[in-house]
Amino acid sequence: QERLVESGGGLVQPGGSLRLSCAASEVILSFYRMGWYRQAPGKQRELVADTTGTTTNYADPVKGRFTLSRDMAKKTVYLQMNSLKAEDTAVYYCNAVSLIPPRREYWGQGTQVTVSS
Repeated sequence: QERLVESGGGLVQPGGSLRLSCAASEVILSFYRMGWYRQAPGKQRELVADTTGTTTNYADPVKGRFTLSRDMAKKTVYLQMNSLKAEDTAVYYCNAVSLIPPRREYWGQGTQVTVSS
């Protein structure tokens, strides 16, 4: 059973930075679309960024501030978040979806990011 374990969340002041990590136990990253989602209180879960390795997509609110990267050897996906704003406050989830059949999807347990002064 695949496990995605996020880390790196916390409390940061507006304008600050955090780096989230998502460590995969079994998936081969090149066979999966890896993404970061977030869910703020009272709101639906939304895509922040995802990558197939060939293409990387970012949601408009985070373009230019967030960077998604992968370390294939460590089976780890990162989300570098800079210039953080209060509206970035949310629980951030790592997601993996297989690129080839059969379709498999996995979620991490989430990590809290709070941007506040």
